Amino acid sequence: MIDSALKTIRENNMFDKGDKVIVAVSGGPDSIALLHVLYKLKEKLDISLYVAHINHGLRGIESDTDEEYVRMFCESLNIEFISKRVDINQISKLKNISSESAGREVRYEFFEEVMKKFSAQKVAIAHNANDQAETILMRIMRGTGMDGLIGIRPVRDNIFVRPLINNTRDDIEEYCLKNNINPRIDKTNLQAIYSRNKVRLQLIPYIQENFNKDIIQVLNRLSYTIKVDNDYLEVVSKEKYKKYCDINKEKVIISKEAFLEHESIITRIIRLAIHNVVGNLYNFEKIHIYDIIRIQRCSTGKELNLPSNVYILNNYGDIVIYKNKKQNIRAKAEEYILHYGVNLIEDIRIKANVKVISMEEKLDFKSNKWIKYFDYDKIKGDITLRFRRDGDKFTPLGMNGTKKLKDLFINLKIPKEQREEIPLVCFGGNIAWITGYRVSEIFKVDENTKNILEVKVEREEF
Repeated sequence: MIDSALKTIRENNMFDKGDKVIVAVSGGPDSIALLHVLYKLKEKLDISLYVAHINHGLRGIESDTDEEYVRMFCESLNIEFISKRVDINQISKLKNISSESAGREVRYEFFEEVMKKFSAQKVAIAHNANDQAETILMRIMRGTGMDGLIGIRPVRDNIFVRPLINNTRDDIEEYCLKNNINPRIDKTNLQAIYSRNKVRLQLIPYIQENFNKDIIQVLNRLSYTIKVDNDYLEVVSKEKYKKYCDINKEKVIISKEAFLEHESIITRIIRLAIHNVVGNLYNFEKIHIYDIIRIQRCSTGKELNLPSNVYILNNYGDIVIYKNKKQNIRAKAEEYILHYGVNLIEDIRIKANVKVISMEEKLDFKSNKWIKYFDYDKIKGDITLRFRRDGDKFTPLGMNGTKKLKDLFINLKIPKEQREEIPLVCFGGNIAWITGYRVSEIFKVDENTKNILEVKVEREEF
């Protein structure tokens, strides 16, 4: 089994020379075999090992005995050991999630803690070929897509590695027997009380007996075949994502041209966009992806709310994906008086510079859309900065009458969610400048102007 694990490690480039590796060890056959195999290979791979163990507190004294067993096993190999005790049932109730989900959250949070403690690069987990087959069957029954059929990846995020993913549970048990390793046995794994246990203890044995005795290997081959095709589609989709999308940390705008691509590509582009905005795809299902495609075919302005405070907007056929629609509403309801000189408005991360200059200075009215000039002597009242309000009206440069600000935004094709973000500079209550877009006819510089007010507005990080 050592040769098989080494082949898997090398084929998937799991480790670099000098890597510090956290091995997740429960005390059961899989994780103990993994630790023993990596211990045998550590010189050849030039890696150092550390062990992380979670005591879930689900089985009373047996959980404590598991922890002590792993501690002693590590001492026998002279490997540093760290453990953590948690109450999974309590966490499950507090978060209103299943104990399996709670356990997973706790484990990965612990892995992150231990990686930081030891400045480690990798976490080795003991998933094997049987786990892979069980995962694929469970996902098939839930109605998965291609990505789901890949199952458990040998390497995830270039951090989590699974050296035993191509070894069966029989291989592992035989390895433990040959090496006189007596791992702990979690009796709950022998009870058909969870969905995975039912697949492991009932469904797979039934298929082996009645349909195909090699079902474990067959499902693992299926996983590999799907992975090859899916990896190609992912490469193409990432290229199209960069081509069609305007990407930043707060939002992604998917160009309407992207929706002319094949369904397999546009669905992946949407997933990449959501992942960019949220950081993960938890709670996002196939129906959410197709809801986005559906509203793209609707008229402009159509909106959609998704999990994790994600909002979708159809902006003239382009799809805008963003988070936290209502953030900072309190600050944006306020009006800020601008004084001469530099004004730092931390609430809304804006710096405004206001100064009076002479007509004799050489001015460039068009080169910078964030610097504008006004007739200082036409200004009455305070100079203020605020955001739009219902009923706002504006007199654009070159017009005599007023225009509703809402209509002007529509004419300029400014996305609905961006309209709340545009600072307005006002003189005595009248909108003088829609920053980044238009200035008012009322305060324009003309041949009679004697003194000029220069206003510069910048977005800042304080």
